[in-house]
Amino acid sequence: GVELVESGGGLVQSGGSLRLSCTASGFDFRDRGMSWVRKAPGKGEEWIADITPDSRRIWYSDSARGRFTISRDNARSVLYLQLNRLTSEDTAMYYCLKDRHMSTEVRGRGTQVTVSS
Repeated sequence: GVELVESGGGLVQSGGSLRLSCTASGFDFRDRGMSWVRKAPGKGEEWIADITPDSRRIWYSDSARGRFTISRDNARSVLYLQLNRLTSEDTAMYYCLKDRHMSTEVRGRGTQVTVSS
């Protein structure tokens, strides 16, 4: 079946960087739009970024623009999220999604990012 597995989270100091990965299987990754969202304790889910199948179009939330970079490797079926200049406000569980807001939406189990101040 369709599966998304996130990795790369961890504990990092404020100002540091992390690169998250999302390995996809069970569907043709090259044909699907992909996204990252996050959920912090006590807060609602926050959309971070979208990328089209061919990577030609990318959109970021205001909080992500300029610090985070979404990318993908269609040959390896992997989605990435580079996180730079992290702050404590970025502490959250990060999820990758296929087909966000569509009936075929699928998300992974998430990877935890914790930023210490």
